[in-house]
Amino acid sequence: MTSLKDRVAIVTGASRGIGLGIAKELTERGAKVCITARKPEALEEAAKSLGGPDNAIFVPGKADDTDHQDEAIARTMEAFGRVDMLVNNTGINPVFGPTVDIDMGAAAKILAVNVLAPLSWTRKARDAWMGEHGGSIVNVSSIAGLRASPGIGLYGVSKAALIRLTMELAVDLGPGIRVNAVAPAIVKTKFAGALIQDNEEAISQAYPLKRLGQPADIANAVVFLLSEESSWITGQTIVLDGGVSLGGGL
Repeated sequence: MTSLKDRVAIVTGASRGIGLGIAKELTERGAKVCITARKPEALEEAAKSLGGPDNAIFVPGKADDTDHQDEAIARTMEAFGRVDMLVNNTGINPVFGPTVDIDMGAAAKILAVNVLAPLSWTRKARDAWMGEHGGSIVNVSSIAGLRASPGIGLYGVSKAALIRLTMELAVDLGPGIRVNAVAPAIVKTKFAGALIQDNEEAISQAYPLKRLGQPADIANAVVFLLSEESSWITGQTIVLDGGVSLGGGL
């Protein structure tokens, strides 16, 4: 494993699930992290599990709130003196049903959190540190952004937009800042609970690897993209899906 000692990351949506898994892998490789999410109590517990304030600080707030973004970056700079890595992990899907019938307010919120917030976080990280010193950014998209996703169509639209945004930012920010993405299939988290409920075994059978993802599966790929091990990779989206996109299944 490449050491990330003396490097600092911000991971959004990291009180649990994929985000916390990414933060854990980063700290295990020696990085310092700032984790964000909406609920302060859950964030505090997550930060403790990462080793406390010497390793991890937490800043509660909504991912699309620009004041929250400013606070998180300012507190990271104050605590650790730099921001080398950014993981835009926060994503929402508050509705289920036909895309054509979606509430327009909900649609706007999905796009604000899943697309515009990563753009804003990226700009602020660039201005605070990466623009002068370099850095690496990973956006957490979804295989829902690669094909039709009935029932969660606007979520899929937002994740497709995030993949395209990744490409545009990679061109804009190179050579000093690399920007990549990952596109997971179903990962066993609370967020995916409504999709799998009591049907996990049947769903897993559609995956060539015969299991759903775990947060660590995503974390390992994300940290690879953040590290110098991937120093000639930018603008790319790695599909992490146990082979399910090869045919059939969710």
